[in-house]
Amino acid sequence: MSFAGRYELQSRENFEAFMKVIGVSDDVVEKAKQLKTVTEIQQDGNHFVTIITTGSHVNRNEFTIGEETELQTPTGGKARGTVNLEDGKLVSTVAGMTTVTEVSGDTLIAVATLKDVVYKTISKKIS
Repeated sequence: MSFAGRYELQSRENFEAFMKVIGVSDDVVEKAKQLKTVTEIQQDGNHFVTIITTGSHVNRNEFTIGEETELQTPTGGKARGTVNLEDGKLVSTVAGMTTVTEVSGDTLIAVATLKDVVYKTISKKIS
């Protein structure tokens, strides 16, 4: 399955609760809600580069399925983790946060879970 493409955020669920649980201040959360988020995924077989841009903040990760690597967390920190491919979905657990990402047609769906808070984003392919 190909994940490659550029996707623009269309909707999100539990954004504020998730940002609080990862330690983002209220003023930063309010600003982030107003910014456009674009996710770019580059894929070459089992090797991926993901670039999530929200305003001027860029979160870039590079990984190969099944190999442990250092990944950037949503707050900009670094943690070691492994991304696996399970039932056509990218699944990782890094720093206590589990993330499941899948593509359905032209839609990218990502669900992150940390401390019983579930954060879901839905993005549409733009290129």
